[in-house]
This record gives sequence, C-alpha cells and structure tokens, in this order.
Amino acid sequence: MATESAEQTLDVREIDGQPFDDIMAALEELEAEQRLRLIAPLESEPLYEVLDDRGFTHESEKRERSVWHVNIEHA
Repeated sequence: MATESAEQTLDVREIDGQPFDDIMAALEELEAEQRLRLIAPLESEPLYEVLDDRGFTHESEKRERSVWHVNIEHA
C-alpha cells in the first residue's frame, strides 16, 4: 500500500504577502503521522504560540543567513 511522504514542505519565501493562511491550510491537511517542514526568511515567534495553542510541536533551526527551517508536527 503506497503512502504519502511523512514530510510535507512549504516554502513561504515563495508566497507573495503574509503566509499565515497558507501555513494554517497546510497544517489542516497534515495527517497525524506527518510533519510539515516550513522554510521561512525569518523566525516567527507569534506563529509558535499559535502552533502551541492548536496542539502542534515545533523545532526551528537557522540554516543560513535569512533562512529558517521549522519542523512542525502534531503533539
């Protein structure tokens, strides 16, 4: 039985405007065993509070200048 990759990626650097709605839409589609890798140009502390409130955990890492990778999954 084929399954989708356990990791989905959303690069918000490619989104014109505020990416919040795109991030929330991606999280709504996330299955319990999947993880979302968010690639962003900055670290978004307010997003982390929203994630916590909605039952997600996250780990963030600055990969290079102005590039953050945030792994998000269900708590």
